[in-house]
Amino acid sequence: MTILSIHGDNPLADGRQSERALKVRRGVQRLLAEMRHAVLPELTLASGRRADLISLSAKGDIWIVEIKTSIEDFRVDRKWPDYRLHCDRLFFATHAEVPLDIFPEECGLILSDGYEAHMLRDAPEHRIAAATRKSVVQGFARAAAQRLMLAEWAAERNGEFGESIGDILAGSRDAES
Repeated sequence: MTILSIHGDNPLADGRQSERALKVRRGVQRLLAEMRHAVLPELTLASGRRADLISLSAKGDIWIVEIKTSIEDFRVDRKWPDYRLHCDRLFFATHAEVPLDIFPEECGLILSDGYEAHMLRDAPEHRIAAATRKSVVQGFARAAAQRLMLAEWAAERNGEFGESIGDILAGSRDAES
C-alpha cells in the first residue's frame, strides 16, 4: 500500500500510526533535524519492511528509528533486527510511559515527549555495504521527491500557493530558500 494519495486532504498522512506514535515521531524528527539529518517517515525498504523513520546525516550516514509506544508494541514486533541490513545505526524511540529497560542494549535509544527528544543511548555503528547504501539513498531520494510533488499538488488544489505555484514548480524560487 502506498503511503501517499493524491486524492486525500493530506497526501503525506497514511493513517496507520496512532496519535501517540505520531507524537513520538514529531519529537524525534525535531531532534534529527537539529542534528542536520534529512528525515523521512515510513520508507519501504528493499526487504519489504517499512522503517518508521529513516534519516541521512550530513556525512551520508543512514539511521533507522523504530518507534515503540508500549511494551506490547515492542514484544509483538520481532522484525526490527532486519532493519540493520539497511542502516549504519539502529535506534528505538519511545515516550516516558514505556519502561526503557525493555529495549536491547545493541540499539540506540531516544526518548520523545512529542515536542523534543533526547538521545539516551547512541547506537553502535555497523557500516552497510556500498551497494546497499546506494540502494537506500536512491530509495530515500525518490520517495522524498515523490512526496514533495504530491504535497505541492495538494497545496495547489487547496489554494495554499495562490499564484506562486508555477514559480515553485519551475524552481525559480529555489535561490530564495
